[in-house]
Amino acid sequence: MGGVIVALPLTSGPVALFLVLEQGPAFAAGASLGSMAGALAQGVFCLGYSALAARGWPLAFAGGTAAFAVIGLVLQRLALPLIPLSLVVAVGLAAAMVAMPRGQEARRLAPPPAWDIPARMVVATTLVLALTAAAAALGPRLSGLLATFPVYAGILAVFGHHHDGVGPATRALRGLLAGLFGFAAFFAVIAALIERVGTAPAFAAALVVTMVLQALALALVREAPAPG
Repeated sequence: MGGVIVALPLTSGPVALFLVLEQGPAFAAGASLGSMAGALAQGVFCLGYSALAARGWPLAFAGGTAAFAVIGLVLQRLALPLIPLSLVVAVGLAAAMVAMPRGQEARRLAPPPAWDIPARMVVATTLVLALTAAAAALGPRLSGLLATFPVYAGILAVFGHHHDGVGPATRALRGLLAGLFGFAAFFAVIAALIERVGTAPAFAAALVVTMVLQALALALVREAPAPG
């Protein structure tokens, strides 16, 4: 369930809003396409991490990050329009869900260290400020892609892996995968509507669609029996 929750656009959503305000709707629409590509790159991050998880979290995180970068750059180079990109992302995420191991729940819940929440706040704020400041130089799609790097999911997986082992980390990333459909839909709606109906209606519609899909993902995760 934690993985599903961190799949919400907690950093990339604010980045998209700031890009609208600073660069205009057309730039934000292009950045949303980059963020859609980032949803699939996050899915591949999950697969890369799980494939190397038995070798320890540092190598697993590095492998997941490399997989994110490769897929993100390939999609960045292809620069697919909205409808083809939506199909590629949906099919890719579905394939990743099939390939992703189920993992196991933690036998005990290890309390996070006292600096955990402040560190996440600092990282998220730094990411938003850095990306919006560099947006003009990076371009819309690359700005949107970089905004989707799985900061929260990576922290969740690494802490679970370090404290409780491979199974809980894998299960958290599987939850992230389930939530990425709603994440991608958020940016698909923005890309489709931001220039037609304006900022507030586009973000409102995107939020509604995302919350519906996230609720479905949470229901599926809660109903799926944990192995072991």
